[in-house]
Amino acid sequence: MFDRNQLAAAIRYEGGVSRRLFLSYTASLAALPLLAQRTAAAERQVSFSANPFTLGVASGDPSARGVVLWTRLAPKPLDPDGGMPPEPVTVNWEIADDEAMTQIVRKGTRIATPQLGHSVHVDLRSGLEPDRWYFYRFHVGDAVSPVGRTRTLPNPDALPEKLKFAFASCQHYETGLYTAYEQMARDDLDLVCHLGDYIYEGPATQGKIRQHNSPEIKSLADYRKRHALYRSDPLLHGMHAKCPWFVTWDDHEFDNNCAGAISEEKDVDPVAFLERRANAYQAYYEAMPLRREQIPVGADLQLYRKASYGRLAELLVLDARQYRSDQPNGDKHSVINEEALNPQSTMLGAKQRGWLQSSLITSQATWNVLAQQVMMGMATIARSGLEGKSSMDQWPGYAYERMALMKFIQERQVPNPIVLTGDIHSNWANELRVDDRKQDEPVVATEFVGTSISSGGNGKQTPEYFLLLHGANPFVKYHSSERGYVRCTVTPESWTSDYVAVEDVTKPGGNVVTRMSFVVEAGKTGLNKV
Repeated sequence: MFDRNQLAAAIRYEGGVSRRLFLSYTASLAALPLLAQRTAAAERQVSFSANPFTLGVASGDPSARGVVLWTRLAPKPLDPDGGMPPEPVTVNWEIADDEAMTQIVRKGTRIATPQLGHSVHVDLRSGLEPDRWYFYRFHVGDAVSPVGRTRTLPNPDALPEKLKFAFASCQHYETGLYTAYEQMARDDLDLVCHLGDYIYEGPATQGKIRQHNSPEIKSLADYRKRHALYRSDPLLHGMHAKCPWFVTWDDHEFDNNCAGAISEEKDVDPVAFLERRANAYQAYYEAMPLRREQIPVGADLQLYRKASYGRLAELLVLDARQYRSDQPNGDKHSVINEEALNPQSTMLGAKQRGWLQSSLITSQATWNVLAQQVMMGMATIARSGLEGKSSMDQWPGYAYERMALMKFIQERQVPNPIVLTGDIHSNWANELRVDDRKQDEPVVATEFVGTSISSGGNGKQTPEYFLLLHGANPFVKYHSSERGYVRCTVTPESWTSDYVAVEDVTKPGGNVVTRMSFVVEAGKTGLNKV
């Protein structure tokens, strides 16, 4: 194993540490897949003085024949060890056709290990029927979890009549309540896509609606406790129990505006930064209903993946953080300059970009959906002092790769491309071109940008600002800064996106309204208001 001082002096590239060297340094973490797949543990009777299922249950990444079931044992969720002993515990799981759990169709055991925070990931690949709702729960000792509801996807060659889902992002615990999930739970959705900023890494701040539970998080214990704080919210873990989720991260699951192995704070020790990333990635895996192949190895976790909702929709879940090169212009707002147009600059990385292109040209779906983090529309800011400038943390900072992707979609005639985006704490509806600065070019794709669940506190409708934005960016067809999420209804003929707004996230029971709806017709480009 490398000595840490030797590693710190080792070969660096683009401001980061060689990943190969770092993986050698963190070889001990590479044993995590073996730990997670152990099939035997000391059999003993377990009893708890408090409920071990305080963080609820969840499911995710469904397929036509299986799904991932998740829980994490944590009788004292905000303790560093969750209140669990430092030893493996056998957990029983079962899936049934009915909510009363009388018609069991699958059951088994998993070992919750302290090395993975006593999280449980039941990764089913077969044994379930396609396009079906199921119910599930866990047992450990004399404790029984809540019952969760999940579903499988349709067969890959089926053409379903409808898919109904929501996408959301940015749920800062301190700045608002999760009222949006209360409404989302009533929407009777098939699935949810979470596009990042599931937690925030910053310190506790006085005077907020709620408070974080520590200074800025860096250690594995820190990240575990922060995930537990967020997941302990009953509205959040209640929504997880309603239907399966597909999740991806943005930056705050690790560190604000991170770019690959590069910190926005330029004086950070790069080795310490990757150590912190390894902690963040492990805690993220422990907290999410992810498959075995997502188990992190050191500071790496492959999160990009795809799922087919029959031939109706192909969902391509992207990772726009782990593989990107550094943001241009020191991550400050800028005109789209030579650095942003550099062919070597990347947000996706070569391997993920190749996977994405291959997935797009082999898709048999009516709708091809990119679920990702930062805005793809090449918008310039319409605020005093920033006119004509764009965010370099978003796709305009990687304009060459972004325009090449749009050109690829256009030339390969990828059917009905839809981009789903979070991050920006505001709603947008964008018509995307190869180069959004050239409005005489044809529309290639549609982008729906969803606002935050709670980040930023109460927002507002922005009709005046929208007029300024639209004047500078004619491809922008809607904007508001209210909190909420986007609900999507997809059929073979059309895609409808409803912008659901929560008028007050500072106290329980905030009024929820559908503020705006847009339709895209299959085989056509362009947005139409409902």
